[in-house]
Order: sequence, then C-alpha cells, then structure tokens
Amino acid sequence: MASLIDRITRLARSPQGRRLAERAQQLARDPNTRRKIEDLRARLMRKR
Repeated sequence: MASLIDRITRLARSPQGRRLAERAQQLARDPNTRRKIEDLRARLMRKR
C-alpha cells in the first residue's frame, strides 16, 4: 500500500490534481472567499 505522501504526490502531479490546485488558488484570491474565511475565523476565536 502506498503511503499517504506518495498518494498525495501522485495526485498533485496528475491533470486532475493540477486542476484542483488551480481552483484552490482561484478561490484563495477571491475576495468573497477571503471574507468568509475571516468571518469563520472570528466566530471560532470568540467561542474560545
């Protein structure tokens, strides 16, 4: 059985993995996504 790191590496090098990585980068640059993440982070910090 391949280790988890090996499986992640194979996914990252595959065409599907590259598409997923590009989509993640697009979401990271999106101001709406950033706002949602900051709102969630603020809510979680208040609960502590």
